Amino acid sequence: MTHPAILAAATPITLPPSAVKTPVITIPPFLLTVTTSRRSNPLPWIKAPAAAVSDSAATMGISPLASTPEDEEIPAKIGARVRVKVPLKVYHIPKVLELDLNGKEGEIKEYVAVWKGKHISANLHYKIEFLEVLEGRGDSAVKFFAHLSDDEFDYLD
Repeated sequence: MTHPAILAAATPITLPPSAVKTPVITIPPFLLTVTTSRRSNPLPWIKAPAAAVSDSAATMGISPLASTPEDEEIPAKIGARVRVKVPLKVYHIPKVLELDLNGKEGEIKEYVAVWKGKHISANLHYKIEFLEVLEGRGDSAVKFFAHLSDDEFDYLD
């Protein structure tokens, strides 16, 4: 613990104005636009103007919605018949404890790695619909979905 007399005896340090540098803070223009949500939520939402996004993307040499040749093939794959080629068990079907999908056939319904034109980090890219008669679920076919990656199935068509 310091003694109060030591602090009282200290002299203030004065620096010449040339020695003190004021930091320059640059705020991007999209952070300056604050809009309020149309819902009952009173919190402000920060939205980027379209010009700010395209300008920053142009300076970095990146298009905002870059498409790859792989993206053009994906709509052709939707609706294709596939067969699961790996041992894969699912546990999300009601009244069925577990179901092995190995050898089952289904149809690709959706490619979930792209959402609203942007790539997202989906681990299992394909949503596949299966229509099977399952033990414990009666005589009618049960429709269920499973998310698979492209190395877990083969195309039949």
